[in-house]
Amino acid sequence: MENYIKGLLNNSTSGTVELQRQELAELFTCVPSQITYVLSTRFTIERGYLVESRRGGGGYVRIARVPLRAEDQVKGWVQEALGDYLSQDAATELLARLGEEGLLTRRERMLLAAAVNRNALPLELPQRDRVRASILKAVILTLLRDDFPGEQ
Repeated sequence: MENYIKGLLNNSTSGTVELQRQELAELFTCVPSQITYVLSTRFTIERGYLVESRRGGGGYVRIARVPLRAEDQVKGWVQEALGDYLSQDAATELLARLGEEGLLTRRERMLLAAAVNRNALPLELPQRDRVRASILKAVILTLLRDDFPGEQ
């Protein structure tokens, strides 16, 4: 289902698709709640997607891939994706997306993942998620600066 939706997005000139939950459920022979689960776990802001949903008769799901091309867009997206708290899973997805977009090298992703791993942050929740968000925000925004020497 995830690959099917990504295929639709890749073929869309606008980078946006509108889908009916019921039609997807029929296509994949599942219940609409499974569609909701896939959308909420695979199409997150950390992975670079915005999902808008309208329920009820004739309801739809609109999925848009967030392009990360302009520096200001990237910085805004990082700020939005990180927020004040960030789970380890969300951090992993965020780092993967930045890697897919070519904004972080493999080494940078691995170093950041190690630095914000729950084992490296000996704090209780929610403080650990708050510190993780703060560290990632500071480091990623520094790496994305134009005047930062590096491979970019």
